Amino acid sequence: MPLLSSEETHHSRREQRHLEPEEMVTYYEKLSTTYPLVLLEDGMGQDDWPGWKQLNAALGDRIELVGDDIFCTNPTLIARGIDENIANAVLIKLNQIGTVTETITAVRMAQNQGWGTFVSHRSGETVDSFIADLTVAMDAGHLKSGAPARGERVEKYNQLLRIEEHLGDAARYAGRQAYVRPPTFDRGQDVKRGVE
Repeated sequence: MPLLSSEETHHSRREQRHLEPEEMVTYYEKLSTTYPLVLLEDGMGQDDWPGWKQLNAALGDRIELVGDDIFCTNPTLIARGIDENIANAVLIKLNQIGTVTETITAVRMAQNQGWGTFVSHRSGETVDSFIADLTVAMDAGHLKSGAPARGERVEKYNQLLRIEEHLGDAARYAGRQAYVRPPTFDRGQDVKRGVE
């Protein structure tokens, strides 16, 4: 559930109200007990380190809390996030940090702490499929490339299929185990409706 809190600044467009970080955490807790959430991306603002810490304390043991804007694939910011215990996963964007070496450093740093890693596309992508290769090579577990609707997205998924074909029986589908906090709900689980 990508939330883009930095862009929304905790405002509800529909209701035109501002939510403080504590209220956001309460709202996410309610969502997580009402719906079978697996992850939240950018659950707090990009500069709201205390809010992220509150969110991780409340939900980090059962939901993947993915930091994108707060980390910007920057190893220095990821190290700070690890030290301050503000998330349990990071979105990795190769062209955001700039070099493959820095990207690998960021991925390994997160993985060494038991964090989830999500290799992601960016707006303005091309049909280059390198991030699919990077996802597999780094054992990242997740590739975020959008709906398979346009060539630049489809090519990345096609590359995953080619990799699987090449690996044959050595290829494995991680399923729920791809998550740092594997989902515990069943597909058929009834969930309550009506989040306020």
